Amino acid sequence: MPLSSVNGHEMYFADTGGEHRPAVLLGHGFFLDHTMFAAQAEALSSRGYRVVTWDARGHGNSTTGDAPFTYWDTARDVLGLMDRLGIRNAVVGGLSQGGFTALRTALLAPHRVTGLLLLATEAHALSEEDRRSYTTMFGELSERGAVDELLVPLSHQIIGEHPQAEHWRRIWKTRPLPLGLPARCLLERDDITHRLGEIACPTLLLRGSKDVSVPRDRMEFLHTAIPRTSSLHEVEGAAHAPTLTHPEETTAQLASFLDSLEHR
Repeated sequence: MPLSSVNGHEMYFADTGGEHRPAVLLGHGFFLDHTMFAAQAEALSSRGYRVVTWDARGHGNSTTGDAPFTYWDTARDVLGLMDRLGIRNAVVGGLSQGGFTALRTALLAPHRVTGLLLLATEAHALSEEDRRSYTTMFGELSERGAVDELLVPLSHQIIGEHPQAEHWRRIWKTRPLPLGLPARCLLERDDITHRLGEIACPTLLLRGSKDVSVPRDRMEFLHTAIPRTSSLHEVEGAAHAPTLTHPEETTAQLASFLDSLEHR
């Protein structure tokens, strides 16, 4: 998994290789990294898809850079990575902030995005209530560090009551948390709901039935605003990260959608 210099920072990515079927680029959620798609990358690559997963700025092994950035900038990172790997066009997707990036990638370069995979994500800006809540959480993490009192509720919000929650708490204790500029990017993201009608590619919508991070109505809005979306699929019992807790069900939905693109 190499580092590549993209738009002024070092970007870490994993690439399964392969050229027989479309490339699929997947972006992870906040506090996570590219490994949240390990099960999907393995399963989809066995079906002939080239799967590229990557660490967003300030997450995993990717650097943050020195300047403030937005999800439009991370979308340009995706396009830069595609250029670096010689990928002309691809299905682009992601979970939560990965979806924020995927939507903006489709708006920046519609000719290069042949499909969208939108998992537990939205096009709205943060609500004022969520902004206050997240600002408080980031402040406490900055002041107190990765203590269980803060990490346990955070892991349950993202992952739910599942062994993966403990796994990620261990990871958060061993590396810097994405505070500072990554947190600012999340808190200050812009509203792009008025531009969703511009997205012309087929789009899959998927969420966990117990997700409290992105309300169901935000994803239902995507269904009404993006012209060529699927119905909203729910993974029963999953929280915000169904790729981790319900990999087989999630992968089946992704594979079915990707296979359908080849018959359109």
